[in-house]
Amino acid sequence: MDDNTNEKLLNALQIAFCYMPKAIEVNKYDHGDGYQKILEHIEVVRSTLLQNDIDPDEVYGDIFPENTPNSSY
Repeated sequence: MDDNTNEKLLNALQIAFCYMPKAIEVNKYDHGDGYQKILEHIEVVRSTLLQNDIDPDEVYGDIFPENTPNSSY
């Protein structure tokens, strides 16, 4: 896979991650018996981002900088 394709795939993964629920929001009450699988999927995406030197906690601000408040420090 060339670098351009890899970059496009990582960008798509970052965009998709922005729309995924946060792990803390996933529970059996809201998501039924499949909630564990959802948590596993979230962890797979987070770990893939980390393996590619992308901080999952910063992804939303990278993808949507206009909706992210400026740092206070």
